[in-house]
Amino acid sequence: MSWVSFNVFRTLGFADTLQLKPEEVFAHRTEISAADWVLYPEYWQLNALIYGLKARVFPSEASYRLGHNKIEMTRAFELVAPANTPVTRILANTPENAEILWETMDHPFVAKLPKASQGNGVWLIESAQDWRDYLERTDVLYVQEQLPIDRDIRIVVVGDQVIASYWRLQAAQGFYNNVSKGGFVDRSPVPQAAIDLALYLARTLDINHAGFDIAMVGNHPYVLEFNRLFGNQGIEGGDAHLRAVIREYLLQHSVPTGPNFPSRPTAPRRRLKRVA
Repeated sequence: MSWVSFNVFRTLGFADTLQLKPEEVFAHRTEISAADWVLYPEYWQLNALIYGLKARVFPSEASYRLGHNKIEMTRAFELVAPANTPVTRILANTPENAEILWETMDHPFVAKLPKASQGNGVWLIESAQDWRDYLERTDVLYVQEQLPIDRDIRIVVVGDQVIASYWRLQAAQGFYNNVSKGGFVDRSPVPQAAIDLALYLARTLDINHAGFDIAMVGNHPYVLEFNRLFGNQGIEGGDAHLRAVIREYLLQHSVPTGPNFPSRPTAPRRRLKRVA
């Protein structure tokens, strides 16, 4: 086994792993090309690694592509799970489109920036002033129906298994359920329907490292979004457990079998130097 990691904090303690800073990618072409896995690259490295060096990355390419932008993410959800996706409108930010959305959406509604996480870039639009403030912050209008919920569910998927599932209760100021925004973790059992939806999306879309946010309206689950890089606050065992699951997954899938990797490895195997 030989791995290269660009995120030492998420791969701390991984054996035979060369730990690099993202900017060191150009100085280590040989090691990266020979590695079984390239772990946690930055998004800007993805094309060069996959297409230039034929690297095998973790998380998966789909986890990066869909997780990078809520627009692409939502369009994928709408295609493969339309009944489980909240009503969403995505339009260019023009005066005409802004007026159309203001007139046609049920009030209040949710507005988001396409690229944001941890509850940032999300607003509850309750007034015309709220809407004007949002319009000043984005080039693309992304609006979504407000679901009648006061909590949601975080489901963490690594590989093709759920390693954590828990409720996130609303923060004291209301609206936000994100733990980073003051939400609370509740370890009460979560509905199987929510787990089934997260697993279906992960397997269908080839997402192998994600924290899915699922809302329950009655007995019906809705997917809100997923985060490719997620916190460990609600994972029992924390970072240690998460890293153990990831190591097991990488080892089990260390021999490429897909059509993009018909003959790897072609270069002599080299034992990579571990950097503390």
